[in-house]
Amino acid sequence: MDRSSHVPEPRARIGGEVTSTVCTVIVHVPEAPALGETPAPVRLLAVRDENPTRAWDPLGPWWPELPDVRGVRDRRAGGAWLAVDDAAGRLAVILNRADVLTADGESPAPLSRGRVVLDAVAGVELAGSPRTHGFNLVEATADGASVTMWDGRRIRRIGLAPGVHMIAHDDLDDPGTARIAAWRDAFAPPARSDGDWWTGWLDVLERTSAVGPVDDRAIVRDNRPFGYPTLSLLVCAAEIGADGVDVRYGEFAEPGAWSRPDLV
Repeated sequence: MDRSSHVPEPRARIGGEVTSTVCTVIVHVPEAPALGETPAPVRLLAVRDENPTRAWDPLGPWWPELPDVRGVRDRRAGGAWLAVDDAAGRLAVILNRADVLTADGESPAPLSRGRVVLDAVAGVELAGSPRTHGFNLVEATADGASVTMWDGRRIRRIGLAPGVHMIAHDDLDDPGTARIAAWRDAFAPPARSDGDWWTGWLDVLERTSAVGPVDDRAIVRDNRPFGYPTLSLLVCAAEIGADGVDVRYGEFAEPGAWSRPDLV
């Protein structure tokens, strides 16, 4: 295969933020259970891309006003990339998305997208037009999962059908996103009884790294050659089921380069 066709052109910035070379989330929604059977859990693997010089805190209880919430906190703005409310059994994770929001010198400055995640796990529904740049918000409970997409003009919310889904900077399961077209089918549904279910998906993630971190198909990415400071930094795996939420965190040894993270 000619890999040169998969090397991306530089992408646009909106409001000074990178809008396309961003995180990746894979979600498995199980089939409805048979009568009398306990539902299988929703499972999720999220790879975070960010500027490594932008300080963050690992998975933990960083918000005193939200005592049941744990998450990966952005120190600069105080919000979360991924968060879970253990008492409510809810998880949310956000990905940047290209938008139509432009700075006109008169409108208020956009708010941090990290607050959207905290509101989501607190059960606060989006109302009106968010004062943020574009995003894809993935939410999951024991009952299923959804994606809310905001492009600066309109909000769309999609409930996820049973099966494996993948999202990055564009639409859910978007065949125009190279990494989705290349790898979605490689992430097989985890076995219901598999206690370390994420190991199989990490195996797939390792195989995807063979294309190199600057290929359009890459999930573990290094975007610096294209003028962006973002690199893949960490992975979270989560299981959301009737027994609650089990979420695990691990960082890559070197930003933007594959090394198998120890998810704990």
